[in-house]
Amino acid sequence: MEDFRKMYLRLCKEGGVEPQESVVAQLQDSTAQSPRLDLSGQSLSADTCSVLARAFQNDIVFTEVLLSDCMLNEEGVKVLLTGLFGNTTVKVLNLKGNNLGSAGAEVLGKLLARNKTLRRVVLEWNAVGVWDEAFSLFCAGLACNSVLTQLDLRNNQINHHGAYELALALKRNNTLEVLEQITGHNSDRQSTLRESRSRTQVLSKEIQTLKEEKSRQFLSLMETIDRQREEMGHSNRSTYIQIGQLQEALNERKSAVNSLTAKLQMTEAALALSEQKNHNMGQLLTRVRAEKEEQREQHITERNKKQEDSALREDKLLREIQNLSETNVQLRNKVEEMERRCKSQQQQVFELKQELTNCTAELKLRLAQAEDRLEVEKRRSKQVLEDMDGLRQKEVAHVNQHLEDSERALQERIFKLEGQRIQLEEELSKVKAACVTERAQAEEELGRARVQVRLEEQEHVSSLEEKLRSVRSSLQEVQLHSSHQKQTISDLQAKNTQQSIEMDALRRRIEDLQQELLDKDQEKVADVSRVRVELQEQIGHLQAERTAQGGLKEKISALEREIKVLSSNHREALLDKESEISHLMEKLRLRDAEIQRMKEDEANRASYLQSAILTYIQGSPLGHYSSPMK
Repeated sequence: MEDFRKMYLRLCKEGGVEPQESVVAQLQDSTAQSPRLDLSGQSLSADTCSVLARAFQNDIVFTEVLLSDCMLNEEGVKVLLTGLFGNTTVKVLNLKGNNLGSAGAEVLGKLLARNKTLRRVVLEWNAVGVWDEAFSLFCAGLACNSVLTQLDLRNNQINHHGAYELALALKRNNTLEVLEQITGHNSDRQSTLRESRSRTQVLSKEIQTLKEEKSRQFLSLMETIDRQREEMGHSNRSTYIQIGQLQEALNERKSAVNSLTAKLQMTEAALALSEQKNHNMGQLLTRVRAEKEEQREQHITERNKKQEDSALREDKLLREIQNLSETNVQLRNKVEEMERRCKSQQQQVFELKQELTNCTAELKLRLAQAEDRLEVEKRRSKQVLEDMDGLRQKEVAHVNQHLEDSERALQERIFKLEGQRIQLEEELSKVKAACVTERAQAEEELGRARVQVRLEEQEHVSSLEEKLRSVRSSLQEVQLHSSHQKQTISDLQAKNTQQSIEMDALRRRIEDLQQELLDKDQEKVADVSRVRVELQEQIGHLQAERTAQGGLKEKISALEREIKVLSSNHREALLDKESEISHLMEKLRLRDAEIQRMKEDEANRASYLQSAILTYIQGSPLGHYSSPMK
């Protein structure tokens, strides 16, 4: 034992594991040469199990290992039982009350298939029959074993499938002599646990389906949001393109207005030039008149001849001047009208520009509001889904934890009730043994008293006969002695009655103990019924949680409907904006057509005016006079 303790400490030091104080204390308290390692009731951690497994691989001392109620986890069970694969000295292994689970059952099957020295294995209260696949592997290992003689499988919740697998394994196993299994024990508890487990599985499946449905809904919502975002991006791009086109049209109109302004300036310059020409013509006319007066004074005769011609020319010139003045007035009116039209067009262009700016700002504002609403809805939906997932995970964890706690509490309560039953049976057996011993002692004392009374009576009779034969005079002493004997007999009778009273008291005590046993059984039945009621309440809570999940489903559907309504509103708003933009484009197109028509009219008028001025200048007889003046 000391060597094993030193090896345990050395392996802990090599593996960097802190030695467990309870294990070290148990190894110190055990006897030096005992082949039995008892660690029952010690809470063994996974690191301690790994160190013990390494120690068992090299151990040649212990033939019996007791590990009952050690609260082993799956990792610890795997490591510890793996260490016993190659052990050649351990013959008895006790793993009672460790709730090994599926992993433990699988490793036990491998241990039974590989180990060649184990003779007795105790697996009571481990629930290895709950998992069908793991128990099938355990039965396969049991079928391959050829040295095991005793196997304890009591209270392991073995179902019909497990019993069938165990029967097949026992057909193949030829060495197993004792199989301890109670399948009918605590059938109500097993059925209740089985029913609660099946309901738990159903609820877990429903929760899984709900989780998958929520994930699908979330993915569809995200796809819808991405699709709406792409549509908004497309609409934004189209809006930007339309705005760019409108800006280009506006720039073209500005350039057209600038060209019209330039043409107006050219027309004004031409008008100024025509006024200058008129002024020159007036000067020329005054010069011509002065020359005529001079020529009239100088050539009176010639004047008479040429008077008619000059009058005609003067009339013609006056008519031409009048025509030119009328043309000048018309040109001025046209220039003023063109200026008014240009101002009105500039005002219209300004109004169109202002309207376009307002529409662009409004579109940007609505787009920003729609993006903000979409982002808020997305965050809200994400938050709602995260809250729902967190709440569902918490509820599932709470339900699983509650079921595990209730199952653990039921097992602990059953363990306690079983221990109380065993203690009561032991106390009853002790009381029965004490009653039997007391009754035997009382009968022995009564026999002794009777023998003594008989001997005393015989002696008394012989002494009386001798005294009657010898002396009649000692009658008074004999009577006195007889009275003493009567007193002794009455005392013995009183003692006998007292012993009978004690026997009655013992009988009543036995009856009380039996009544207490009946009360304990009734309490046990009441506890089982109360546990059933608690399980029914838990089932009711689970159903209420299921209804709550239905309410959450309805909320999610309502949110989806709201999102659909928002998306439809957004699409309608986009359609309205597109119709407004198309209407504005139509207005711009009409305005462009009108401006183009006005451009053409102005160009025609300008060309007509220019051609008229040129024809007038070229066709006027004053053109000959104007050329030498220049």
